[in-house]
Amino acid sequence: MALRDIRLLVLDVDGVLTDGGIAVHADGSQSVTFHVRDGAGIKYLQRAGIEVAILSGRSIPAVEHRARELGIQDILQGHLAKVSTWETLLKKHGLRDAQAAYMGDDLADVPLLRRAGWSAAPADATEDARNAARFVTRAAGGRGAVREASEKILRARGLWDGIRETWGALPR
Repeated sequence: MALRDIRLLVLDVDGVLTDGGIAVHADGSQSVTFHVRDGAGIKYLQRAGIEVAILSGRSIPAVEHRARELGIQDILQGHLAKVSTWETLLKKHGLRDAQAAYMGDDLADVPLLRRAGWSAAPADATEDARNAARFVTRAAGGRGAVREASEKILRARGLWDGIRETWGALPR
């Protein structure tokens, strides 16, 4: 099963880590909203030794801040050529396509949703993205979809019970 081989999860931002909404302020700055459960899912993956990276076509300072807060090292914003950036990222980590997962929600993500060893799309992703993904979450983008995908990876690798014990979810 491809999920057992995953060593890296690469995430799009708009529509995946966020609900796709962008608040534009009077000074031209922008802000987005992140869901705390998605952040927890990222931390669980990292705790299990699975790297997480951001790969987005847009650049927003708030994304950089949130990613650093979560301990994400590879924050690749402003990369419209996602396939070549994906290849560079995998080379950096010494991985093959089969060892990396991708989560995206729109047309620009379809090539990587098809190429990755495992892929996911939020419930509210475009039809093209949902059809290209191997897994479609029940949750919408920015509403726990990343957490759901993270848990699926951890369960498939037999790591979920250890995460639950570590984070105090199981009775003693």
